[in-house]
Amino acid sequence: MNVIQTDILIVGTGCSGLFAALHAPKDKKVLLICKTTLEESDSFLAQGGICVLKDPSDYESFFKDTIRAGHYKNRRQSVDIMIQSSPDVIAELERYGVRFTKDAQGNFVYTKEGCHSHPRILFHEDITGKEITSHLLKEAKKHKNLTFMENTTMLDILEEDNTCYGIVAKKEEELFAIQSDFTLLATGGIGGLFNNSTNYPHLTGDSLAISLRHHIALENPDYIQIHPTTLYSKKKGRRFLISESVRGEGAKLYDKYGKRFADEV
Repeated sequence: MNVIQTDILIVGTGCSGLFAALHAPKDKKVLLICKTTLEESDSFLAQGGICVLKDPSDYESFFKDTIRAGHYKNRRQSVDIMIQSSPDVIAELERYGVRFTKDAQGNFVYTKEGCHSHPRILFHEDITGKEITSHLLKEAKKHKNLTFMENTTMLDILEEDNTCYGIVAKKEEELFAIQSDFTLLATGGIGGLFNNSTNYPHLTGDSLAISLRHHIALENPDYIQIHPTTLYSKKKGRRFLISESVRGEGAKLYDKYGKRFADEV
């Protein structure tokens, strides 16, 4: 079996994988792999926008909205980090060329999404995910220490004595190993397993399955994020999603019996 050596391996090239790669030490070789093409990640499909702390006075409301949306099961430290770091993340994205909508005076324009009590969502038209991810990818390609392998599937991890040394991968019909000092799994969820989903079909929860097989500790693996609004279709394949923004503008969700099944603000 052929072996590829790298300092850091990142499995997944959506926003999480790309952002992590851009923050890796510049003196380390970083290899990013993806199951299909670089443009076929769910990060490209996100529409509505990205929430941000507008000013310190909005912190308490932002925190409460987020905890409430998570049915009070969120890890509060993670929520705090997300909120507090959001202005710096937005500033970094702008440095990469991401264009968020602004008014004539150059100030951010904020909108709402479901469960937010105040407008705090930055957006670019209704293709915010594509705007962010495409610029992260463009920036990542500028860095000589970052390389990419498309159409490459992780089959298993290489581990011994509770230490990961890389993965076993497949590209076309070739099996090979990728050995790395550090391995980061940023592979997305399991949306592709459902008959009706707004996710790409190749999102099949590979990392979760491999982690369970190797007894890697997982937190709340039964929690699944479901995008509840999509265009109805009898055709097979990925469904076109309807933006979260429609609920931010006041739309409500009802089941076939006319009953509410989500608790939007």
